[in-house]
Amino acid sequence: MTASGIPRVLLADDHPVYRDGLRLMLSSTGTVEVVATAADGAEAVLLTGRLRPDVVVMDLQMPGLDGIEATRRIVTTHPGVGVLALTMYDDDENVFAAMLAGARGYLVKGADQNEILRAITAVASGDVIFGPAVAGRVNGYFARLAAIRPAVEEPFSQLTTRERQILDLIAAGSSNRQIAERLALSPKTVRNNVSNVFAKLQVADRAHAIIRAREAGLGR
Repeated sequence: MTASGIPRVLLADDHPVYRDGLRLMLSSTGTVEVVATAADGAEAVLLTGRLRPDVVVMDLQMPGLDGIEATRRIVTTHPGVGVLALTMYDDDENVFAAMLAGARGYLVKGADQNEILRAITAVASGDVIFGPAVAGRVNGYFARLAAIRPAVEEPFSQLTTRERQILDLIAAGSSNRQIAERLALSPKTVRNNVSNVFAKLQVADRAHAIIRAREAGLGR
């Protein structure tokens, strides 16, 4: 973040007209700082290492190193950098590949300025966010999984009751602040519990925790 709390953003897209238009649009708002643009995944990885932006807005289908692999490399090497996928594809394959690679957000091109800005701010804050169309696809996917799975014993027996409650809210899309308000807990207590949940589930970030939790039927 800048000194004023404005997220620093790197844009990666192989279409120069869209990339430059997005840069101008975001810069004009004064609510984010676009620190650089990249024309492919390899350049995005390189510039992320040099500039350490808060958020990389990543197209997925790019020549050479694609956005999925670029996301995986960025998240592995620089876990403090959030990746927001912004692509024209909203099929299951791309959505879940991006999530598993470590993307914290997923929007489809055509999202308006407010949606993109809201997603950048959420990802910069460590939250996970999906556009409306993608969220419906994610929910539908896990609903289908739940329908075909037999009943099983309560999942995640290694978690305390409070931790399981917090994981359920994470899976439902709640931020740490919303969880704190819902459960009448301090933000620090929520952060500590979230860290304990990640450690016990052996996941690196919120996106992977959501996948594990929803596969087990939480967050409904």
